[in-house]
Amino acid sequence: MQRIMGFWRCWGLVIGIVIGNGIFMLPAVLAPYGTLSLIAWVIAGVGTIFIALVLGMLAKRHSMQGGIYSYTRETQGDLAGFLIGWGYWISILAAVAAGAVAVAGYLTFFMPSISSNSMASAIIAITFIWLITAINITGIKVACTFQLVTSLLKLLPLFVISVGALFLGDPANAVIDLALTDTVNQPSTLFLISEMVMITMWAYIGIEAVTLPSDNIISPEKNIPRALIVGTLTATVIYISLSYGVMTLIPLADLAKSTAPLADAATIILGPLGAGFIAIAALISIISSINANTLIVGIMPDALAKDKLMPKFFSTKNKAGIPIKTVILSGFLSSILVVMSFSEGLLSAFKTLMMLSTLTVLLPYATSSLAEIIMQKRELNATTKINWVSFSIALIALLFSIFAIVGSGLMLAFQGLILFAAGLPFYFWAKIKQ
Repeated sequence: MQRIMGFWRCWGLVIGIVIGNGIFMLPAVLAPYGTLSLIAWVIAGVGTIFIALVLGMLAKRHSMQGGIYSYTRETQGDLAGFLIGWGYWISILAAVAAGAVAVAGYLTFFMPSISSNSMASAIIAITFIWLITAINITGIKVACTFQLVTSLLKLLPLFVISVGALFLGDPANAVIDLALTDTVNQPSTLFLISEMVMITMWAYIGIEAVTLPSDNIISPEKNIPRALIVGTLTATVIYISLSYGVMTLIPLADLAKSTAPLADAATIILGPLGAGFIAIAALISIISSINANTLIVGIMPDALAKDKLMPKFFSTKNKAGIPIKTVILSGFLSSILVVMSFSEGLLSAFKTLMMLSTLTVLLPYATSSLAEIIMQKRELNATTKINWVSFSIALIALLFSIFAIVGSGLMLAFQGLILFAAGLPFYFWAKIKQ
């Protein structure tokens, strides 16, 4: 297979997923925490950089299709590898669904009636899922080119809001108001920060995506680590400046109710015309994120099927080399998640899908960090000693992932456990077939 993804396409994949619906929707979700949420952005950004460093080290060792799944399977066995691969696939499905919901949310800027019509919002969200699915079925080159173009288009409007907030924003608007949240009675500030880190991590989920299609990447041992680090740093700077800027422009009580927070912020800076431009840019960005997730949605089940941990059905490819049955099945499952999440309104549906996706990918981050530690221990001999720098990086990434998982709470953790367990029949079916 010809390798067609160089550094910039890899960077575009990282930015396309990471800077997606997260930054366009999270200001509303984080509004109750005010400036305290900036601490979470910093912690999440630093933690993500450590995770990116770990994934980069693993990629340098040996880049394998399936990325975080392959590393876990090699060091912790078939069952652990399967559960991580399955959980990661679920996280992508939830991310696609959350992105589609975010598209419906930003369309309310142009069609306000959508916000009060759950059925119309769900239909719009599902329509976008299938439009992007159709693009990806045509082949990885078309999808990657679409990804790079949309990734570049999204950065300018984010810069406009960040700079505009410096001149027009009021820092008093960003003062924390815990009366807006149901976390007032949480037992400690540490847990509160952990919960915020769990929420903000949604905006970083996706950095690992560039490790998955390694068969299509030029010099993966060089381009994967570079794209991981540069992409993470790019996102962190944008997130912190933009999040604070929006909070200074919009009073937190109003921000907490917004379904299109960046468009509302742009109204203050540029007026209705400018806000419309930002809303269009937000839609491009979110669609870019959906495309990036759809681009990789078939890779994990394909890798599992090749390793005989899932039925062969999941590795069936069309002439363009796309695992078409898995991509289409993923579209159906994401559509079902959209329908199931709309019972309490658009913003609530987004938050539920966002936290579910984040939880099911944090565990793969943890096991990838553990994989680096295990590989170092395996390599110990009379002439090889532990590399304490990379060992410490992996340990910090592992502890950070666990800290973020704690912020999910018992109910979400229980739901995640059920989703992981739901994949076991496929695993045992594949094993019996062997």
